[in-house]
Amino acid sequence: MHFSQFDGSLLNLSPAFTGFFNGDYRAGAIYRSQWQSVPVPYSTFSMAGEARLKPKSFVKDMIGVGLTFNSDRAGDLRYGTTQLYASGNYIFLGKADSSLLISAGMNIGWCQVGFDYDRATFDNQFDGLQYNKTTSPNEKFDWTKYNYADLNFGFGAQYILNKKHKFMYGLGLHHITSPAITYQGNTLSRLDFKLTNYLSYATPINTKIDIVAEALINKQGKYYEIIPHTSLKYYLNKDLNQAVLGGLCLRARDAVIFRMGYHFKTMQSGISYDITTSKFTAATNRRGAFEIFINYIFKNKPGYISKKRICPVFM
Repeated sequence: MHFSQFDGSLLNLSPAFTGFFNGDYRAGAIYRSQWQSVPVPYSTFSMAGEARLKPKSFVKDMIGVGLTFNSDRAGDLRYGTTQLYASGNYIFLGKADSSLLISAGMNIGWCQVGFDYDRATFDNQFDGLQYNKTTSPNEKFDWTKYNYADLNFGFGAQYILNKKHKFMYGLGLHHITSPAITYQGNTLSRLDFKLTNYLSYATPINTKIDIVAEALINKQGKYYEIIPHTSLKYYLNKDLNQAVLGGLCLRARDAVIFRMGYHFKTMQSGISYDITTSKFTAATNRRGAFEIFINYIFKNKPGYISKKRICPVFM
């Protein structure tokens, strides 16, 4: 599964983004509906919750912890993927002024894949004139759902140059153990190792407008996915971080993606639509995918600390 607004689901890119934000907690969700005209739509949903912690024994470093839930349904048989990941991340403060952050994280997950056997039809159920559901398909599956464990690692970095140029990089190493996915009790089918590279750069071009450039490069097995993205962020109220965004993505040899977003204080949201440009247009009529996400960062209010003063003694 993949998202066009990949910055709206950072924990799916790398566990090194767990707690990698300016605040105490972050919660978010993203939903994607793809290929409505196929005619069976593919739908993907992801939600995550994170916390950034600073133990008393830490002088400047921090720890991020989080949970991610993913659900994906595809095709006539409702082939489904369900995932639940627990993440941990160590965030190292490279410079005292917080201009450089480096992190290393990992997550471990329980995953399930499966399909609805009752929706399946087989050649043997065609009697020469019509389809007969009562006819035995002569197809055997040991089970129609399969569970497996998954292990991922990640590394991340953020650098702010002259309080103006913000760079961010994330590396994700997914499916370290190449788990088997099988419905017939063998280990012939395995989930290929996946490498994810995420790059981001943002800078103001005047007092009202920032430019945001991103790129996502995935490699799994022999396949690549490359998505460059550029948006302009226009501030309605800079003090409140109230802004609208608009931009364009390109999933190489597959789709053109139009994106819009709205930010307010610590809330980020976005909406996008894919227009298919690949040879699959014969089935999709260029109708791609609709996607929407929202993220919100919570900040604890500092507690009140009463000031103590020495009462003077008058003689």
